[in-house]
Amino acid sequence: MKRVAVCLALVCACVFAAEANAAGRKSDVTIHNDSEWAIHHFFLSSSAEGEWGPDQLGDEVIKNGGAFTITGIPCDEYDVKLVDEDGDECVVEAVDVCGEDDSWLITDEDLLECEGY
Repeated sequence: MKRVAVCLALVCACVFAAEANAAGRKSDVTIHNDSEWAIHHFFLSSSAEGEWGPDQLGDEVIKNGGAFTITGIPCDEYDVKLVDEDGDECVVEAVDVCGEDDSWLITDEDLLECEGY
């Protein structure tokens, strides 16, 4: 019985250590726009919270062929919303961003599929 308790304590310690390590990690994500539409707004929402954060682009626009890098994103699972030049919204749920630098490519096909055309 004592052996089981020790094993359980070790497992719990490893889980808490992994969570603490992930919680402190951050990512940079570069968004490449390979669509014919300019991206005017880009929002993130922690999937657990359900509320959109500030526009990550600020005054910037990701034009066709352009790119934009969002830096220092805390490790988490996010819903992502982008709004193109026509005001069409595209929402992708449960995107895992965790301690790695990513590069996302947005194409016409991605936008049209996401917008439900």
